Amino acid sequence: MGTTFRSLGVPNYRLFTIGQLVKLVGVWMMFTAQDWLVLELSDNSPGALGIVTALQFVPVMLLTLWSGRLADRYDKRKILIVANAAFAFFAVVFAILVASGVVELWHVFVSALFLGIANAVETPVRQSFVSELVELHLLPNALALSAATFNVARISGPALAGVLLALLNTPAVFLISTALAIAPVFTYLRMRPADLYRTERKDRGNARVSDGLRYVGKRHDLLLPIFMMFVIGMIGFNFPVTLAALAKIEYDAGPSTFGLLTTCLAIGSLGGALAGSRRTARPSAYLIIAAGLLFGIFEIAVGFAPNFVTAALLLVPTGFFSIYLAQGCNHRVQMGVDPEFRGRVMALYVLVFLGTTPIGASLSGWWGEHFGVPSSIWAAGVVSFLAAAAALVWELKTSGDRISVRLRPRPRLHLISPPAPVVTTEVDVPVESATIPVDVPRARTGSGVKV
Repeated sequence: MGTTFRSLGVPNYRLFTIGQLVKLVGVWMMFTAQDWLVLELSDNSPGALGIVTALQFVPVMLLTLWSGRLADRYDKRKILIVANAAFAFFAVVFAILVASGVVELWHVFVSALFLGIANAVETPVRQSFVSELVELHLLPNALALSAATFNVARISGPALAGVLLALLNTPAVFLISTALAIAPVFTYLRMRPADLYRTERKDRGNARVSDGLRYVGKRHDLLLPIFMMFVIGMIGFNFPVTLAALAKIEYDAGPSTFGLLTTCLAIGSLGGALAGSRRTARPSAYLIIAAGLLFGIFEIAVGFAPNFVTAALLLVPTGFFSIYLAQGCNHRVQMGVDPEFRGRVMALYVLVFLGTTPIGASLSGWWGEHFGVPSSIWAAGVVSFLAAAAALVWELKTSGDRISVRLRPRPRLHLISPPAPVVTTEVDVPVESATIPVDVPRARTGSGVKV
């Protein structure tokens, strides 16, 4: 346990974690209630759910790279204070509309867009800010705990929202979630800037987005996890759209039951996050590829689940490998990037991971409306599996590795790497410092010998 939670010994990181946990519980409560509200206002339309999710992430497509530039130029802590304050303000306005009973579907669309703008600025800055909270050797653990915090909120938030939706009403859930959303503003203010691990840059004012893109383009080890997150994040990670529709339309379930599906997914995700918390080194490409293959297999199985209980059980391993994959890709990018490019590279990572959600959510909603919700899930699993398989072929071709299959004494896969090239170097060594180990006649000495 001490190894798992060692980053919490850093005061600034502890404040960061507390603020994120409180806010995210409120955010997941809000999103759960919002999805249910959309279904009520739109007469059970999966397409409307897709539009809301898309509007939340359209700003990520437009603003994320610019936000990464801000992160590399200015004080990340101050940017996070402003972004979280803006998010809380928009949430308060929407909660008042819901509580007053005048909310309409277009209000939900507009609110989703403004909350998405705040998140588009906050997310890449927060991702790169973690590296300033702890020393480098603690960074994998800090990133893993951040993912665990996210998934603790994913478990407790929807579960709490489901209970409150059943006991109270939708406006009460929005009011409570709004009160929680402002927590990070106070925790960021309480941090000690002098204890942050910052890298000073002389050209901070010249940080350009194009330089970050060129930097990534030259790095195969960064391109592969970013490619996987581009495809799987866009197509495979659309559970906010598919699970709400699956519960209400396919299984004719109530709000508390919908919360249970999301909670099962989050339980598995929490396990995946904690599984990576002991990591101390950069994960290999094959580890994240394996996680991608398994995620695709389990998502396909969820799509073909014959009943609610089977779907809920299958969502646990699906959640495990989804976060293990996302966390592994995050670690591989964060631990392989130079500090002066971290903000812009993480902005690109967030762009392909979250910024493509409008495309995926809209496609998933359209597909579910025309071909059925289950097919939108298993089809996304097929695409995720093929993306991971393509990444495997790419990595094998680039590295020169090959896979050997052995059936006896038991089936096993072996990864065979090409031998490392032998590098020889000529060094001039003065004769006077050389020792002759055998008794032979000395040759006339010159200025030196080649070794």
